[in-house]
Amino acid sequence: MGLMALGDPPADYASIAAVGLFVALMCVCIIVGHLLEENRWMNESITALFIGLGTGAVILFASSGKHSRVLQFSEDLFFIYLLPPIIFNAGFQVKKKQFFRNFITITLFGAVGTLISFTVISLGALGLVSRLNIGALELGDYLALGAIFSATDSVCTLQVLSQDETPFLYSLVFGEGVVNDATSVVLFNAIQNFDLGNISGAKLLNFIGSFLYLFGTSTILGVASGLLSAYIIKKLYFGRHSTDREVSIMMLMAYLSYMLAELLDLSGILTVFFCGIVMSHYTWHNVTESSRVTTKHAFATLSFIAETFLFLYVGMDALDIEKWKIVSQTYSPVKSVALSSTILALVLVSRAAFVFPLSFLSNLTKKTPNGKISFRQQVIVWWAGLMRGAVSIALAYNKFTRSGHTQQPSNAIMITSTITVVLFSTIVFGLLTKPLIRLLIPPRHLSREASALSEPSSPKSFFEQLATNSPGLPDIENGISLRRPTSLRLLLASPARSVHYYWRKFDDGFMRPVFGGRGFVPFHPGSPTESSVPLLAGNGN
Repeated sequence: MGLMALGDPPADYASIAAVGLFVALMCVCIIVGHLLEENRWMNESITALFIGLGTGAVILFASSGKHSRVLQFSEDLFFIYLLPPIIFNAGFQVKKKQFFRNFITITLFGAVGTLISFTVISLGALGLVSRLNIGALELGDYLALGAIFSATDSVCTLQVLSQDETPFLYSLVFGEGVVNDATSVVLFNAIQNFDLGNISGAKLLNFIGSFLYLFGTSTILGVASGLLSAYIIKKLYFGRHSTDREVSIMMLMAYLSYMLAELLDLSGILTVFFCGIVMSHYTWHNVTESSRVTTKHAFATLSFIAETFLFLYVGMDALDIEKWKIVSQTYSPVKSVALSSTILALVLVSRAAFVFPLSFLSNLTKKTPNGKISFRQQVIVWWAGLMRGAVSIALAYNKFTRSGHTQQPSNAIMITSTITVVLFSTIVFGLLTKPLIRLLIPPRHLSREASALSEPSSPKSFFEQLATNSPGLPDIENGISLRRPTSLRLLLASPARSVHYYWRKFDDGFMRPVFGGRGFVPFHPGSPTESSVPLLAGNGN
């Protein structure tokens, strides 16, 4: 007995094995992903999915067909640990000018578009899925299906489009993805709490009102927490003593904003996204040089690990044998295929139902041809948003399982078909996106679009410039100040951009002196930034 007590209790063994396996697999994913970098079809997420599927299959055979999952798919793990770093990093690295220039289009696509696709899918499910007579499904289930499948996968989209090659498309699809994730989660929760017995006009108006309220308050919370972090770091100036504190307080405050939003029943996704945008605009410029590099890479790394883990997880969970057993006992294979393909068709149609009309609307508002979304770009936006990902799976688990078990066949088939649709759409649509972009927008257009829209304000490009002319730090500042008059003339010439002009004035006049930002580096004797301050100050005269 004494000897036994020295060893770890056997109960922990399973979880240690699971974590060990996942870490090993993630290493494999990164290596394979690196080797496939140049491949014109594959991307990181699909690699991770395939490896997950492969491992699931191996475990399945090793345990002679009993189980394939090492970890139970839990929503908590997904919504609390994996999603925040991904969305935050996306907001932190996004090209802000692009994002806000298309802000109206993005919110149109994200909010209105999701509502349209939700309606189309729900009605389609009512019309078609009910014909397959699967079993005990109520109206609430069909509405939930609509919400589950109107959530596009922003993670996979990020990997397929490149921010440097097609910045306009990237900001559109990606911004829409974030707003869309938030919208579908909000919709889903609203449907869960909605009394479907008596639907009236007043109820619907109330629903729309609460929806807008959620959107507004989440955004405000995100911006507020971002500004708070900027203010704290600027006032206390952590960098004097240690950069580790700076980096950790940035991370923790971002995470806190997400948790606060979830506590207050707001949308954590939107909150943490806007927190990321505000942090990259203010807080990032208040920290020391070394912290800037550190935060930029740390956030990207965290987000990368979370993404890899997610896709591995989805891949391994897809082969969980219980659900498939229940389904194969109850339904014929034809019915499963029919259900999955119906949902896929609905996804395709519903996506088209809002991308093309809304693009048309947003093109009507744009005066200049370069702000318009060309038909080819519309096709890419439509295609890139077809992928369904972990959000859909998490919502489906939430709706159709109770405490992780699926005893009812109708619930089991819903989950298996969700998994089928997610895998199929991610793999097939994901593989075809790169070639499709090459086909529709030839590389020579790419370079032109990128050069026209390059700007020094995002952390990424700022560093590239630092690297190219590191001895001449003043050159960057001079470059910016030389470009100013021309951009001002442009702003005054077109009224659409004058909003940007007034924001700049407000930003420089009020926000940056209080919260810090580019060009407002706090000067502290003996601080790590001291060496660069005289340079920055010297070129102002």
